[in-house]
Amino acid sequence: MTAAVDSIEPLPDGPRRASARFMAGHPARWIALGFGSGLSPKAPGTVGTLWAWVTFLVLDRVLQPAGWALLILLSLAVGWWACTRTAQHLRVADPSAIVWDEVVAFWIVLWLLTPAPGWAQLAAFALFRGFDVAKPGPVGWADRRFKLKPGASIGWAQGAGILLDDLVAALCTLLVLALGIRLWNG
Repeated sequence: MTAAVDSIEPLPDGPRRASARFMAGHPARWIALGFGSGLSPKAPGTVGTLWAWVTFLVLDRVLQPAGWALLILLSLAVGWWACTRTAQHLRVADPSAIVWDEVVAFWIVLWLLTPAPGWAQLAAFALFRGFDVAKPGPVGWADRRFKLKPGASIGWAQGAGILLDDLVAALCTLLVLALGIRLWNG
């Protein structure tokens, strides 16, 4: 174990609980827990997605499309590391408190949807959350793709899996929105 993992008092042979104190113990945790939005006691994924929406609205005032592309690519790479390490520290392969996957995936949706009126962003939010929670078809496949095998350790594959299902949910959201726009415009 690393010193960062040892600095948190573990529960006996079980998962740790995400808390503000836990988050403060390592930089990966700040990122993976969505700078605290994943600590919500109810619906952390929804709170993380709302945090993504608010930060998108703020950042979109200063970022051009190339800046968004760079931020998203860096957020995916750093997020893979942060989600993997935080899952290891929590001793849970895909903990609900990790919301960086929702943040980056919803940034992608909003980036590709913008400029869009508020109602379209709200529709995107509802669709994304629906796909992420219900995990239909390809989202469910992506969610199961890197599940931890019995007796295995949490590793980079599980970190990728944390991100993958939300990226597929984002793709499904964009496809449904594109189809809806196409049908609406005849």
